[in-house]
Amino acid sequence: MGSTARTSNVTELILTGLFQDPEVQRICFGVFLPVYLATVVGNGLIVLTVSVSKSLHSPMYFFLSYLSLVEISYSSTIVPKFITDLLSKIKTISLQGCITQIFFFHFFGVVETLLLTVMAYDRYVAICKPLHYTTIMSRSVCHFLVAGSWLGGLIHSMVQILVIVQLPFCGPNIIDHYFCDLHPLFKVACTDIFVEGIIVFANSGLFSVISFLTLVSSYIVILVHLRNHSAEGRRKALSTCASHITVVILFFGPAIFLYLRPSSTLTEDKQVAVFYTVITPMLNPIIYTLRNAEVKNAMRRLCGRKVNSGVERQ
Repeated sequence: MGSTARTSNVTELILTGLFQDPEVQRICFGVFLPVYLATVVGNGLIVLTVSVSKSLHSPMYFFLSYLSLVEISYSSTIVPKFITDLLSKIKTISLQGCITQIFFFHFFGVVETLLLTVMAYDRYVAICKPLHYTTIMSRSVCHFLVAGSWLGGLIHSMVQILVIVQLPFCGPNIIDHYFCDLHPLFKVACTDIFVEGIIVFANSGLFSVISFLTLVSSYIVILVHLRNHSAEGRRKALSTCASHITVVILFFGPAIFLYLRPSSTLTEDKQVAVFYTVITPMLNPIIYTLRNAEVKNAMRRLCGRKVNSGVERQ
């Protein structure tokens, strides 16, 4: 990353933020701070519940706990700075800090994408090959799939960063966004970024579409296969799949909108970005727990255990 500083006379960037009106920014601070706290607490509670509950040791919950951990990390890459910037008149970030934010934002975003794909595969095996489920989804396979998701995120982000660090940045040093991302940063580069734009299009846009189509295809196969199940089996499987499908649509819809087109100055970009950086990570634990009796019961037992231990201490 040191080469960036040598080829650029921009070392600090100014973020325009989400809104310009100070009053609106203060209202946003009052709204988004509780949302972020709910994201951390909600996803953290899922991680804790899965790790201590004996009834939640199946592969599905193993993947869910990692998904929740990634949600916390993904949201924390953007939201804490965004929230504090809402109270600042001038919002600045160093060029190195900007590149670091892009790295982790894309890293955790792709890890989440791959984990959602892994979870779809898990549901496919559970519903379509139930007799071989424990053999196919062994603990070692589950660990391998999670490790593969982290590795995929790392490779994807390294490609993004290799594209950025070769660019010269000579101003103006204003980014029309509330966090650092590729398209807004490209506008600060003082060179033609056509090739870089194509690379990002392939690395982010096409990756999102292929992953989304893979997920949709797997769920179509699952739904077709469910016709052979009993009414009770269908109901239980559909309940689980509905949660997964909802999360997939919430996650992929905005990503495809932003990355599967050329760089532009659409004002909708910021509003769409707020949805998937701030709102969606909070919704995921709600979606998974509301439709899942096992998780809800395990959380009740966990809370009951804490209350009882507190009473015993007194």
